Amino acid sequence: MLTAASKIWSKSGVATTTTRAMPFFLSTFPAPTIAAPSVTPLCPPTRQNPSPHPRLPPPPRRPLAFFAAAARLAALSPSRTRAMASLATSTVAAAAAEVTYLSQRDAAEIDEQLMGPLGFSVDQLMELAGLSVAEAVAEVYKLSEHTRVLVICGPGNNGGDGLVAARHLHHFGYKPFVCYPKRTAKPLYSGLVTQLESLDIPFVPVEDLFHDLQGQVDIVIDAMFGFSFHGTPRPPFDDLVQMLVSLSVTDDLAKRPPIVSVDIPSGWHVEEGDVNGGGIKPDMLVSLTAPKLCAKKFTGPHHFLGGRFVPPPISSKYGLELPPYPGTSMCVRIGKAPSVDISSLRENYISPELLENEVMPDPFDQFRRWFDEAVTANLREPNAMALTTVSKAGKPSSRMVLLKGVDKHGFVWYTNYGSQKAHDLSENSNAALLFYWNEMNRQVRVEGLVQKVSEEESEKYFHSRPRGSQLGAIVSKQSTVISGRHVLQQAYKELEQKYSDGSFIPKPDYWGGYRLTPNLFEFWQGQQSRLHDRLQYSQREVDGSTVWHIESCKDHLMIRARV
Repeated sequence: MLTAASKIWSKSGVATTTTRAMPFFLSTFPAPTIAAPSVTPLCPPTRQNPSPHPRLPPPPRRPLAFFAAAARLAALSPSRTRAMASLATSTVAAAAAEVTYLSQRDAAEIDEQLMGPLGFSVDQLMELAGLSVAEAVAEVYKLSEHTRVLVICGPGNNGGDGLVAARHLHHFGYKPFVCYPKRTAKPLYSGLVTQLESLDIPFVPVEDLFHDLQGQVDIVIDAMFGFSFHGTPRPPFDDLVQMLVSLSVTDDLAKRPPIVSVDIPSGWHVEEGDVNGGGIKPDMLVSLTAPKLCAKKFTGPHHFLGGRFVPPPISSKYGLELPPYPGTSMCVRIGKAPSVDISSLRENYISPELLENEVMPDPFDQFRRWFDEAVTANLREPNAMALTTVSKAGKPSSRMVLLKGVDKHGFVWYTNYGSQKAHDLSENSNAALLFYWNEMNRQVRVEGLVQKVSEEESEKYFHSRPRGSQLGAIVSKQSTVISGRHVLQQAYKELEQKYSDGSFIPKPDYWGGYRLTPNLFEFWQGQQSRLHDRLQYSQREVDGSTVWHIESCKDHLMIRARV
């Protein structure tokens, strides 16, 4: 087993010696109804050597927002995207769950079994570990605010985890650079270095690192030593550890880069933690396989578990209680998320400009262009929209609905005609829609008058739905009070029995569609320093024709497009 010597120094100069496996596994290698044409349905479209100038990269301009989103989401599958979005949901379960903390001995034994009878190889585990670290970083530290990532790698498997994390962070859109002072000659590590060099990820010598990292980097990843490290850190790692110690005790938390430690904060005792309080104080700890005993002493705001590979035999033998991973994510938060000052939450958008001379003359065409781009970027439910209605008394209400068709006649959705929104629309046909595509820094507002679609159109759509959704539409009397969910479930079960032979399910009279015919569109593109682009299309009469008129906050532009 690959080991290295390290002593953990206290403020008084007393040193204690410990043995830790290099990362988390063995270091061996190997209104009226109107008729209208059918609405178009919305469907998704089917370098050999290190750089000779190893300097810290300057803060780059982020790529065009929606292209960056598309690239990142293409690299991840749609299911992965949904899984990452569900991390917040998993936090509640993880905070309530009991978590097992491993001793040094148990951690080493688990590694031996993983890479022995259970058939894992070191490169498999390293890949999963590095991906876990990269996902945890991306979950907490937004790309728009934390672009430059310094990854400090040690000579063992913990360092290999860091090299893998650097590669994944690059593909996520970050700008990593690596400090890897003592390279391991084994093919696995040489291959990882070659992979990074092929991506033009710079390697920075220790002597070229800034003494003061504040303002020079946005995140520091500590991937120097794992749980089997023991002895005294030899140069240059002694200075690198001390550099992170100095950085972690800086008073101005807003200016210093956060520190992310991989499995064990370098210099900590694997079971007792930061024994004398003079070690690295990371802002994030990414425990691998299972948290080690020292993680109980971690007081930073972000603790994640990564390395989603523990098989049932290991969990059973060691009695491991671990939080469930959400969806297909490779990391999960342990404990409660930190409290947040809501007033400090902000995003400095970087997007392509939205210019009058570049948009479509017809707002329907412009909407369809943006909608298609949202679909192409694999955004989750790009057809989700906020529908705002207003009662006769002037009381507004909003809710999310799904767009089910759009053409030059308007925007269509379906609902229960006995619902609150339907009641509002029967009294006041004015309504507004809002589409919000966060990953692309875009939103579209649409205002207009609403009418019911034809019964024929509602029938056609109703019977295009899955049978379960048809039964659900019959059972659910929206905006009515029931004694409990069991009422719905029982009614659904009875209908399911009734139509179990596959017979025709009639559409209820109280269910159907609405169409909003627009008289105003507003397209919004987020920009830096809150100087957002906003173009508004409104209808005007010109030379006896109704045309769409475009206005922006900068000037006015008349574009004649017949309505």
